[in-house]
Amino acid sequence: MWWRTEDWESSAGYSFFTTYNNDLPKFNVLDHLVTASLLRKLSLGAFPGQAGVQYSYDWLGLEGDEFLTRHTVTLSGAVVEGEMNLTQGFFRYQSKDFAEGFPRPVKQEQRDADNCMVGFLHLLRFAQDRHFMKAGYQFDYDQTSGRNYEYAGHRFSAGGQYTLPWGGLRLKYDFDVQLRNYQHKNTMLPSYAPATKRRYDEEFTNTARAELPLPSNFTLAAEFLVTNARSNIEVFDFDRHVFSLVLSWTY
Repeated sequence: MWWRTEDWESSAGYSFFTTYNNDLPKFNVLDHLVTASLLRKLSLGAFPGQAGVQYSYDWLGLEGDEFLTRHTVTLSGAVVEGEMNLTQGFFRYQSKDFAEGFPRPVKQEQRDADNCMVGFLHLLRFAQDRHFMKAGYQFDYDQTSGRNYEYAGHRFSAGGQYTLPWGGLRLKYDFDVQLRNYQHKNTMLPSYAPATKRRYDEEFTNTARAELPLPSNFTLAAEFLVTNARSNIEVFDFDRHVFSLVLSWTY
């Protein structure tokens, strides 16, 4: 937060993320992210709310070489309909530029894209936000340079939080399903019958998380994530299991 008045807030930030794969170092990831946002507090009749805009730029590298750059602009709004209800709506535009290297991929395989997304999220809140339930929906369209990656997507999400009376331990669970309907027959896959199928993906993600507040504004969190992806083109099937232990500090 670098500027705040009674009705306006703005912030700027930078973060980075990296992974190390001992057996597959060519897949080591480094991500730099820069963000800036502006928020306006307002009211819709008797209901308080807010509207905001955020811009972000991130640079993603594989083994130190540029892989992807993204410019993202997000418009969002939220309204508090009462003590228990809160609704958010958002629109996002994202420009994606993939480093193609040499030799350049064929036209149908180029993944540079303009992506537009619109969606909403509704929360039911209890006990001053110690407990809540949420559900949401998003639609996005990825207009890619290559026909093989152009898709229309639907995302459904649900989840909740329950705070235990002992130590303020927060238990969270989120479920997410993404459906992607690719718009053209894939010219490369499946390898035994190219140009015969339009790719269709279903991706299911379950996330369980426990957060324990500690003294001096520290929080210890343990998270287990399971992703199951299924596609009518078998090479895009995968399962992923991730366990994370995170110590964070707020100031």
